[in-house]
Amino acid sequence: MPRKKDLGGGFQILGADSTTHGGYVTGTLNLNNISAVLIDGDEATIDLGAIHGKSKAERGIKFIDDPSQMEAELPNPKTYYIVWVAVDRGPNGPFYAGLGDCTVQIDRKARRGFKNMAEHVNQMDAAMKRKVKIKFLDNRAKRALKQLLIDHSQEMWNNTPEETKAALESET
Repeated sequence: MPRKKDLGGGFQILGADSTTHGGYVTGTLNLNNISAVLIDGDEATIDLGAIHGKSKAERGIKFIDDPSQMEAELPNPKTYYIVWVAVDRGPNGPFYAGLGDCTVQIDRKARRGFKNMAEHVNQMDAAMKRKVKIKFLDNRAKRALKQLLIDHSQEMWNNTPEETKAALESET
């Protein structure tokens, strides 16, 4: 059974003990210290359901596989962002260690959506490896994410490397 882990910064992290069931989770991704943030416009919220492809925005949506079908299947898509946030602990305490972003296109009325699963996996992997890869966020989303991270824990934000903070600076 997954256990909850708290790094002292308040992010609730779901993890699996690698010794459970004598190596039951061997060969699986270790999701310790990773969380997901869903950004809808200028509102960013922690949404752990996104780790399993079931964010608040994705529930009840049938996803198409072929991007060439987007125009036909999603006449009025809305873009949501999912940001993978890795946290770690340094000598000064917990900090935001890695970020990776990706998009989800959803047409609520049509109940259809599109997401590039390979991109989601690659961006989550980058965050887990403590890399900062912000490729898709617009300025509004960057501001929302930055504010969520600061509001969540000023201490963690203060301990975060400048490279990570710079990636969330919006262009004027």
